[in-house]
Amino acid sequence: MWGIVGNCVSLQQIFYRKGKKTMRFTGSIDAKTDEKGRVFVPSVFRKILQKEEEEGLVLRRDIFENCLVLYPKSVWDAQVDAVRARTNFFDRRQREGLRLFTADAENITLDSGGRMLIPRRYLEHAGIKSDVRFIGVDNTIEIWSKQAAEGLLSNPEQVASVLEDMMKG
Repeated sequence: MWGIVGNCVSLQQIFYRKGKKTMRFTGSIDAKTDEKGRVFVPSVFRKILQKEEEEGLVLRRDIFENCLVLYPKSVWDAQVDAVRARTNFFDRRQREGLRLFTADAENITLDSGGRMLIPRRYLEHAGIKSDVRFIGVDNTIEIWSKQAAEGLLSNPEQVASVLEDMMKG
C-alpha cells in the first residue's frame, strides 16, 4: 500500500506547508510514564510544535514496528489526505486500508504541564512499562519502550548498511 502512496502528488503537502518546510524532529530523549500512563513530551519537541503553531496531535501504532507515532495534526491530515486520494471507495481492500489506518488513531492533547496520556492499549502494544524513548523522525515523533529503542539504535553497522542501500542510485 505505501509504495502506491509514495507516488502520490499530494504527499508534497507533508513536506511543504504554506510555502515553507515543515517541522523536523531530531534526536532521542528518555522519559518515564507515571502509573496512569502519562508522560511529559520532551520540551525540545514541544517548542517545535509551539513555533509551528500546532495545536493538535494524533497518536497511532506504527505500521511496521512495535512503537507509537505521534503526528502533529497538520502532518496527520496530510497523511490521511494522501491515502484518501489514492483510495478507490469501490475497492473493498483499499477502503479497508484507509479504515485500518484511521481507526487506530487517537487525538491527543497535552495538559498545561506538557504531559500526554498514552492509552493503555498503546502502552501494551509498544511494550512500555515505565521507561520510554521519544525519537524524532522527520516530521513525526516515535515513542518506544526504552529497552526496544536501545536495541534499535545499538548497531552502527546496520545503520550504515541501511543508509548505504537507501542512497544508491
